[in-house]
Amino acid sequence: MIDIKNKRIPQHVAIIMDGNGRWAESRGKTRVAGHKAGVESVRAVVTTARKSGVKALTLFAFSSENWKRPEQEVSVLMDLFMFVLKHEVKRLHKNGIRLTVIGDVSRFSAKLQRKIIEAQELTQNNEGMILSIAANYGGRWDITQAAKKMALAVKEGHLAVEDITESTLNSFTSLAEAPELDLLIRTGGDCRISNFLLWQAAYTEFHFTEVLWPDFKEDEFSKALDIFDQRERRFGRTGAQVTKK
Repeated sequence: MIDIKNKRIPQHVAIIMDGNGRWAESRGKTRVAGHKAGVESVRAVVTTARKSGVKALTLFAFSSENWKRPEQEVSVLMDLFMFVLKHEVKRLHKNGIRLTVIGDVSRFSAKLQRKIIEAQELTQNNEGMILSIAANYGGRWDITQAAKKMALAVKEGHLAVEDITESTLNSFTSLAEAPELDLLIRTGGDCRISNFLLWQAAYTEFHFTEVLWPDFKEDEFSKALDIFDQRERRFGRTGAQVTKK
């Protein structure tokens, strides 16, 4: 159990869930088995984040580049997404968690799109924690679609060019309703963010771990929170200024 007494807890945590395929292959299993095992880590992290007081958790489930993977693997990922929506949403709702799916969902099947809408509508009034699943998502796509929406608002006379600020653009992004991103975790050993939350990650603390996603459970999440608690977040100030404040 995570001890949150006197600990600074990040309000918004994002995770790049990497290493499912390698976890499975190292055990002589198919990559599909790794993705299925990764669902258990999702459950563990969502539960731990909720108990720890995290206000928003964003999980990178499927990037806009993942369509390049083998067709069979993509198909299984879609089936797994549908399975999770069918069997986990009621549990999320019971625990006061609001579910949102961010990304270009228009490429998904009509059946999956309907299930996403149903899940979001069921949990839309929950206030315990925001769980955002990034599916067919890319950071550059997010900024581009925000710019298009903002340009349309200007064209229709709802927004003046001189009134555009960073806050204005942020209000058109996929995570506009979530707190500022405090901590971004990537499992699996790679030290890059792979086109994930490019706008939101401006002042985010990063935590890269060698642990593969199916092995990332409560203890590993606790370690990441401990490391975040020890970071000095300066936001352009000097260390002395932060200490004095």
